[in-house]
Amino acid sequence: MALNAMPALAERLDTSAPFPRARMHEALANLPPDALDAALRRLRREVMLTVMARDLGGAADLAEVTGAMTALAEEAISASLGAAVAETQARFGTPQGAESGKPQTLHVVGMGKLGGGELNVSSDIDLIFTYPEEGETQGGIVSVTNQEYFQTVGKRIIALLSELTGDGYVFRVDMRLRPWGDGPLAMGFGALEDYFVAHGRDWERYAWIKGRAITGDDETGLNNVVRPFVFRRYLDFGAIESLKGLHAQIKREVARRDLSDHVKLGPGGIREIEFIAQALQMIRGGREPRLRIRPTIPVLNELVALNQMPREVADELAAAYDFLRRVEHRLQYADDQQTHTLPRGDEARLRLAQSMGRADYAEFMRKLDAHRDIVRLHFETVLGDPAPVTPGNADGGPVDWEQALVVHGFDNPQELTRLIESTLTGARARRLAPGARERFEALLGPMMAAARDTATPDLAFTRLLAFAENIASRSGYIALLSQAPAALARLAKLLGASGWAAQYLGSHPILLDELIDERTLYAAQDLLTYSVSLRQHLAAHEGDIEAQMNAAREAHHTAVFRILAQDLQGLLTIEKLADLLSELADRTLECVLGACWATVSKRHRDTPRFAIIAYGKLGGKELGYASDLDLVFLYDDEDERASENYARLAQKLVTFLDTRTTAGRLFETDTRLRPDGDSGLLVSSLSAFRNYEEKRAWLWEHQALTRARFCAGDTDIGTAFERERKHILTLPRDAEKLKQEVRDMRKKMHDGHPNRSKLFDLKHDEGGMVDIEFCVQALVLGHAREHAALIGNLGNIALLGIAAQAGLLDAQLAQGAADAYRSYRAHQHTLRLNGAEYARIDPALCVAEIETVKRLWRTVLGD
Repeated sequence: MALNAMPALAERLDTSAPFPRARMHEALANLPPDALDAALRRLRREVMLTVMARDLGGAADLAEVTGAMTALAEEAISASLGAAVAETQARFGTPQGAESGKPQTLHVVGMGKLGGGELNVSSDIDLIFTYPEEGETQGGIVSVTNQEYFQTVGKRIIALLSELTGDGYVFRVDMRLRPWGDGPLAMGFGALEDYFVAHGRDWERYAWIKGRAITGDDETGLNNVVRPFVFRRYLDFGAIESLKGLHAQIKREVARRDLSDHVKLGPGGIREIEFIAQALQMIRGGREPRLRIRPTIPVLNELVALNQMPREVADELAAAYDFLRRVEHRLQYADDQQTHTLPRGDEARLRLAQSMGRADYAEFMRKLDAHRDIVRLHFETVLGDPAPVTPGNADGGPVDWEQALVVHGFDNPQELTRLIESTLTGARARRLAPGARERFEALLGPMMAAARDTATPDLAFTRLLAFAENIASRSGYIALLSQAPAALARLAKLLGASGWAAQYLGSHPILLDELIDERTLYAAQDLLTYSVSLRQHLAAHEGDIEAQMNAAREAHHTAVFRILAQDLQGLLTIEKLADLLSELADRTLECVLGACWATVSKRHRDTPRFAIIAYGKLGGKELGYASDLDLVFLYDDEDERASENYARLAQKLVTFLDTRTTAGRLFETDTRLRPDGDSGLLVSSLSAFRNYEEKRAWLWEHQALTRARFCAGDTDIGTAFERERKHILTLPRDAEKLKQEVRDMRKKMHDGHPNRSKLFDLKHDEGGMVDIEFCVQALVLGHAREHAALIGNLGNIALLGIAAQAGLLDAQLAQGAADAYRSYRAHQHTLRLNGAEYARIDPALCVAEIETVKRLWRTVLGD
């Protein structure tokens, strides 16, 4: 019809290629004020006809169609803004910021499908008008406030786009997503932020996920206002209730209005796919910057990459989205109306079916229903709908907690009842708002059910109750446990198995999210991906050291928690656990080192010639959950600025690792093993380190060197360090003097860790772990010159075997000592998992091991 009415348009219409954006821009550029109305409408007709012809002819995919319509809207808005500003400035002058004194610009924010870059062919555009600063205009006939100025500009933009003229309209404009729906047409960033804080509702957070500034010069400033409102810093399970309300509202509307023929709002329609993507964005986007994007299909793909959605589900939703959006466009091509309803007439139905590549309408409906059934299934399950397990009385009276505990089969219901009542009448519970208290009490029943199914029900419930009390005021975490019964069950098992896990989670409740998906929780650790992700997080917060510190802590806590879950599940040996924790520390140090170097303002090179050397538990790859890091810092750089810059780097690194932020501490570090200890420089040149080790180091420092290794930084320095380590370990030594010095150092250490209990201290008592470690170190220092295999930093168990192969130990004794060391580490690990202050056990449990280690000591070091 349009082509018949305008033969000139038909002649110049080119459907052989997508409509170029540059051509859209050219069509609206440098026009006299009275020509823009008609130019906008002519351009829309031309773009629409090109898109329609290419789409129906099979030449354009969905991305091309929505991309062209989005580009048209953006160009039309920009041109309209330019014209509106020119008109308004002629009267009022230029708006100035009261604080900055700078000219202010209008930020036209596209919401909905425009914001997502997914505009359909006959869509309204949802807009919001905002600007950076309040102030007044200057240089005009009349001075007005910035708000008055931008409201005038906004009204003119709306008129240029939506007024119906003889040439039609460009876009219908909907402003109802602005604050209060019918509030001021334009408002400053500050007022917008105030609204979000005081009045913002969860459905507005949901809507603002798609918000995108189309015009304006301070997108960063706008994002700083919007992002904290939309995306909470932690996983936002507190939003689940409101999302469920929206979810239920959608379902009720579908049922009430009989929307079965509506491809957008009906069951399994476009809106349900968008809800699935945006709901998961809203919950997880605070922790996952990758989810802070707007187009629907890329969001689904990111959810897959983050293991938050199975690939097959994302593929099914993407296929349905593509099909439904193409149907939507064909419905709208007919009369250029924003319709989503399937046609009634036979002729229109056949035309629709054939345009979708189907022989008839029945075949088309079978395909449509197949897609909608799949979408409906995923929509129904996206937020889960667990039935609450809440003990109570039918008449609504007080809960009989003891009876509920008896029913669940707990051993000590009376004691647990007293614990519940004490908790509910305690100071924390009394401070809870009524709604929060109700949610907390409602969780007690599910907690009983979860604890009942663990190996230690009473202990698990006791720890669960203490944990829940600790987080009761944080509604998001209570919501998570209420909405995810599988996560609650895993939590009960973890807490029942480990007091240390209870303490760790209590300090970092953000980790609760990790319990939701069993696949990611128990999956093999991919520490290369961890490194890549951590670098991305640190880069995203460049310039904000506190944000970088928190990002590193949260990433490390998450990785440690996954390792802990696998450990408690029995999936890791002690050796594998230590290897994982040590590699995790290495990779974390590597990433943090780069971030810290970037903050050295006068750095003299892009990549520092600086290395981190690990000693002790990390050096020996025997790191535990709560181990501190023994670190030495070296550099090899002749630049005159090197010493000062690397000293700054080392201090920044220690501060980054040690400082306790809102996200906790990354590592506790100990740098006293550096040359000259506490009185020495924090960082040493490689030559100074070499000189110290060869001429001034004590024997105990050479003992420490047996478990030292390069772990992060410049690999050339790492190689040079290893050469020096080999040289030191193979120095000729007087055997008797060596033995005496090792015995003296062992006595000094023993005197520093007195044990007045009747228990055996696995680490420090005679016949314990330190005795084994000192024997191994003596073997290395005394014999590595003749037996090079002893130089390797392979761990005490492996080195005992090497010593036996070299004939330095009886093979049976070496194996017995290795078994004792492994047994001690297992006991120590179990004790620490349950929060023991000291690693001490009944000596009757390890009589044979103690005797074997004493025999090893006598063999290696004498009496």
